[in-house]
Amino acid sequence: VEVVESGGGLVQANGYRKLSCAVSGYPFGRISNICMGWYRGEERLEVAKINSEGVISYSESVKGRFIVSKDAGETRLHLEMENLSPADTDMYYCAAGPSWACREYWGQGTPVIVPS
Repeated sequence: VEVVESGGGLVQANGYRKLSCAVSGYPFGRISNICMGWYRGEERLEVAKINSEGVISYSESVKGRFIVSKDAGETRLHLEMENLSPADTDMYYCAAGPSWACREYWGQGTPVIVPS
């Protein structure tokens, strides 16, 4: 299984950025049970997640600014980030897995840099 993030880069304060994550090689019979999420930093703090039942959750710091979405029936996850601030600067990682191991597979991360 391979997880690849894209979309990171330098963003002006109060700007917008969209991250995407593509998972390949995931067992076809398990796709309906996939859990996918976005995490940040070395501690891999949860930013936003869509669990295997389609329930969406956000960290308090991004509620109202970030929107997570997943392509229906596929293993692509997106994160739309608005009103970015320097505090959002970090490496953003995508992870995927079954409902009981949502962080089983990780990507290499994509950087989001918001200069102060």
